[in-house]
Amino acid sequence: MKNGHIWKDTDGNAIQAHGGCIIEHNGKYYWYGENKGADNCPGTSRVDVIGVSCYSSDDLVNWKYEGLALKADKDDPKSPIHPSKVAERPKVIYNEKNNNFVMWLHLDDASYTFGGVGTAVSESPAGPFRLIAARQPNRQDSRDMTIFKDTDGTAYLLHSKDWNKTMNIARLNEDYTDVDGMYVSVMQDQEREAPAVCMHDGMYYMVTSGCTGWSPNSALYAESKYIMGKWKLIDNPCEGKNSRRTFNGQSTYIFEVNGKKYLMLDHWVREDLKTSGYSILPIEFRDGIMTIPWQDEWNGAK
Repeated sequence: MKNGHIWKDTDGNAIQAHGGCIIEHNGKYYWYGENKGADNCPGTSRVDVIGVSCYSSDDLVNWKYEGLALKADKDDPKSPIHPSKVAERPKVIYNEKNNNFVMWLHLDDASYTFGGVGTAVSESPAGPFRLIAARQPNRQDSRDMTIFKDTDGTAYLLHSKDWNKTMNIARLNEDYTDVDGMYVSVMQDQEREAPAVCMHDGMYYMVTSGCTGWSPNSALYAESKYIMGKWKLIDNPCEGKNSRRTFNGQSTYIFEVNGKKYLMLDHWVREDLKTSGYSILPIEFRDGIMTIPWQDEWNGAK
């Protein structure tokens, strides 16, 4: 699977799982993401909402299409997941307490003025998920976002707010279906988006993108001793060709396999979003310094 390019599923079709995440459950991997398998709306850099795709794999290389885990609501123009709206960056988390799966995603109108999140639940990792809420978390706008589960099982929503000027870290309730009112604002006025988070040797790390629309820019990572503590921007973790442009991609999600962490990237093609490619790259830590070296191909976790 050549990094930076569109990938194919086991049926030979282009994988449509943009802005998503990969999780493991009962020995199988599930990849969720935006299905952009249609032409751009005329004169725009958006595709009508189709839904959230789900793919499954035993080896992180061969991906079987499981269908739409969350489908657009075509019948209700007022629905937050109507095709005319925006549904982006889906992240799925497993809740051990309720033995179910919870999806969070950025929901918006076509003009990106609402700035909210949606939550959906399912008893099966492949869905179907049912949307249970669409709101602004803690009554604040939310745009690019991700979900992070800590080692104690507490989960957090990390989202850009104030039109991407600041990053919020909001604690979720025990069901992972809503924020619980506890949050902090970090990296204020730094204009960061596309957060991807992990923990290593007791330190939290967050990779983010600058706000340059669909155009790639230099990634930065931040670190903190506490998930809701003070975050310090450190440096660009990327190494290799086009490292100053995040390898012509944008951070999506960090997942872990056998103690090794990997960063997912989207390579957006704004004129034809359905052809946007992917990369998965290993994350290395050298004396506490995060580095992400470029690799031409993804051949699974080593």
